[in-house]
Amino acid sequence: MTEQSVLRLSIAMTFAVALAGIGMGILSGSASITFDGIYSLTDAMMTTVALLVSTLITSRLSERRQALLVQRFTMGFWHLEPMVLGLSGVLLSGAAIYALVTAVGSLLAGGRDLDFGRAILYAALVLAVAVGMAIHNHRANRRIKSGFVALDVKGWTISAALTGALLVAFLFGWAIRGTPLEPLSPYVDPAVLALVCLVVIPLPVPTIRQALADILLITPPAMKAEVDRIAEATCARYGFLGHRAYVARVGRGRQIELYFIVPTGWPPMHLEEWDAIRDEIGTAIGGDIDHRWLTIAFTTDPEWAD
Repeated sequence: MTEQSVLRLSIAMTFAVALAGIGMGILSGSASITFDGIYSLTDAMMTTVALLVSTLITSRLSERRQALLVQRFTMGFWHLEPMVLGLSGVLLSGAAIYALVTAVGSLLAGGRDLDFGRAILYAALVLAVAVGMAIHNHRANRRIKSGFVALDVKGWTISAALTGALLVAFLFGWAIRGTPLEPLSPYVDPAVLALVCLVVIPLPVPTIRQALADILLITPPAMKAEVDRIAEATCARYGFLGHRAYVARVGRGRQIELYFIVPTGWPPMHLEEWDAIRDEIGTAIGGDIDHRWLTIAFTTDPEWAD
């Protein structure tokens, strides 16, 4: 199973859940179910964009289309990944903030009546779908290790938690019908929507923070330390005077530039010998070479490296 096939299945299921949520929310008069559908629809649209970016990054296009795109994006497509992840996180949190404001307004207005029977049926079905998709995609991502699939798993997990809370609330609202607590029934829907939104709003924050770090090319300390360690060992082995390392993570890609300061008057070496040193360094750095941009240069002038 590939990243693209997992995302395609997720998109289809999310669109189905979104349309069902919006439709059932209107029929039952539940703002929380309508929000669940809109949230799912937003997630589906962003997952569609993620699928497109994933296809670009992994070069799963026809040779003609790939050649045309490479002419425009000679540095690759890695920078698109954090942009999509960050935008997705912002939109999901934004939708939850808007729903929270709506829920508070509804509470202040005296709540709303709804058809608990339809609401319970919807919540039970969607909960089963969300839990199933979260488990399925989590297992698939153990091998794929995709940031997009990981975010999708988080989306399904959030959906399952949200729908589970709705189901409990709807069951409570249905159970208090005909009891002294029945006056609380109109407040069930906006109250649970407000509580769910308070939980959902901060969940995409780690994804947004990491996306911003990638977009701003903030150097990951652990990655920089590992590259410095390999470069220092290379300097000691060959007698270079020092090095300069510039590293960044951009989505699934790693960008690494290494400059080695060579003593003046160094004995002449064939280009094949310099390439052998580069190969040695590249092997030591390791990682997925399909998602690594590695530049290694040698100079006697430190200004070229700074």
